[in-house]
Amino acid sequence: MLKKTKRDMAGYLDVDVSTLYNWRKYKPKLYRIVMLGFHFDELLEKNKKSYEELLEVENEIVKEIEKYRS
Repeated sequence: MLKKTKRDMAGYLDVDVSTLYNWRKYKPKLYRIVMLGFHFDELLEKNKKSYEELLEVENEIVKEIEKYRS
């Protein structure tokens, strides 16, 4: 997943890009929370994929072990 641009973020939030810049300048705490939210979503998605990959590897190993036990 590619990082979102400010334009992407503004579109997702249904605000103008200039609103993001105004928040950064005049409401830094709000801007910080919004940016942390986007980073959280990115990290969550990345970690979900890693978790799913680990589950697949585990299942393959378990199947391989069971194959040789029979």
